[in-house]
Amino acid sequence: MVKTLSIVIPAYNEEAYIGEIIARVIGVHLGKIKKEIIVVDDGSTDKTMKVLEKVAKKRVKGVSIKIFHKRNGGKGSAIRKGLQEITGDAVIIQDADLEYDPKDYLQLLKPIQDGEADVVFGSRFMGEKPHRVLFFWHMVANNILTLVSNMFTNLNLTDMETGYKMFTKEVSRKIKIEENGFGMEPEFTAKVAKMKYRVYEVGISYHGRGYEQGKKIGWRDGVIALWCVLKYNLL
Repeated sequence: MVKTLSIVIPAYNEEAYIGEIIARVIGVHLGKIKKEIIVVDDGSTDKTMKVLEKVAKKRVKGVSIKIFHKRNGGKGSAIRKGLQEITGDAVIIQDADLEYDPKDYLQLLKPIQDGEADVVFGSRFMGEKPHRVLFFWHMVANNILTLVSNMFTNLNLTDMETGYKMFTKEVSRKIKIEENGFGMEPEFTAKVAKMKYRVYEVGISYHGRGYEQGKKIGWRDGVIALWCVLKYNLL
C-alpha cells in the first residue's frame, strides 16, 4: 500500500518551467497519499536555483520538499542522486518541463496500489488522452528503440523511452542506475526485465515542447540509447 509517493524531479536550466511544475505536483490530489518532492538541480547555469530557493521556503500540508544542487552530470546522474534520498513507498520520475501531467499520477499508481505491478510505464502512444502533435522522426526513432528493446527484454511495451516511470521503493533500492544521460531509460528497462519485475503500462497525456522552448534531446541521444539497449541486455 502506497502511503507516500516520492516525486524525483531532475532539472537543468528550467527557470521558465520549474516553479510551475512543482506547483502542479503540489496541486494534484492523491487522496490520503502524501507527496515527497525531491528536486535535483543538475548544475543549472540560469536562474533555476533562485526559483528553487523560493520554493524551498514553502510549507504545504502533506507535502515534503527537498532540494539538492550538484555539478552537471546528466539526467541519469540527477535521478541517481534523487533516488538515494527517497523515503516514499513508490517513486515517479517527473521531468522539470511541462510535457508530462501530474494529473496522471493516480492512473499510474493504480496497478501498484492494487498489488499487481512493481513498475508502471506511462505510454504516450496508447489511450485516449490528448497528445500534442510534434516531430515525426522523433516518433519513428522512439518506435525503433522500443522495438529493439522489446526484442531483447521480451516485454511488449509501446513506449520504452517515456519519461513517466513509476516503481516501488524496493525496485529503486535494487536497481542501480549507471548511465549519466538519457541512456538511463533503456538501462532501467533492461534491468527491470532481467529482474523479472511485474511491469504494467498505462496511457498518459503528453504536451511535448519544441527546441525553441528548451527541448534538449537530440539524434545523438538516440544513438546512445540504442547502444545502451545492446549494452544492458547483452553484457
